[in-house]
Amino acid sequence: MLWSRALVRHRGGGPVLRGVSAGVREGELLAVTGTRGAGKTTLLECWSGTTAADSGEVWFNSAPVHTLSAGRRERLRREHFGFVGPEPRLLAELTAAENAAVGGMLRGLRRRAAEAAAAEWLDRLELGELARLRPDGLPREAQQRVAVARALTGAPSVVFADDPTACLDTAGSARLLRVLATAVRSHRMTLVLATADPEVAALADRRLHLTDGRLTPDPGWGAGEKRRQAGYRADGDGR
Repeated sequence: MLWSRALVRHRGGGPVLRGVSAGVREGELLAVTGTRGAGKTTLLECWSGTTAADSGEVWFNSAPVHTLSAGRRERLRREHFGFVGPEPRLLAELTAAENAAVGGMLRGLRRRAAEAAAAEWLDRLELGELARLRPDGLPREAQQRVAVARALTGAPSVVFADDPTACLDTAGSARLLRVLATAVRSHRMTLVLATADPEVAALADRRLHLTDGRLTPDPGWGAGEKRRQAGYRADGDGR
């Protein structure tokens, strides 16, 4: 449902992505792995239309993303994609429930419908009793779960999670990942998860490994599995 061909992106005078051809299937939980600076965040940004690549193609549901204007890419992100970053980035003046509902309203739900959907996700994320609190009254791990609820409210087609456990301890990371993986699978959403943590990546159905901006075999798999798990094809197209 989402794929790129020969994707190149420069930043700070040097290449960050060097001809990446890869994709993610509908309903899949895909981990994009690699060390810091490998290009994981940049790939997610290009796939989601947050950043325009310098060259190459990005396609979503058979429609080109790389030819869209900045305004149309923004509309695509609002209507079809959810985002979870390494920091919660909640609005300080809103309650947990209101922050979660923002995601649904951006995807076109009326306020009441967005609030109802947000309340359901907050309950599933074990945050129902904290829904009336503002971010400064919540533990950091709870703030990040609110960010997950915001990303899921309105049922986006794809959820992009860029190192979502970076600010959490081991127990908090495990709880967040468990509920996130369960949520996307139960609602047949697609999850693209960028991480350098092999334990986080182990939750995925499949992994793509980046090294210095190039797609390379994942060192975590045996030799016979590396190319299949990366989704390689002989023509270089990772769809």
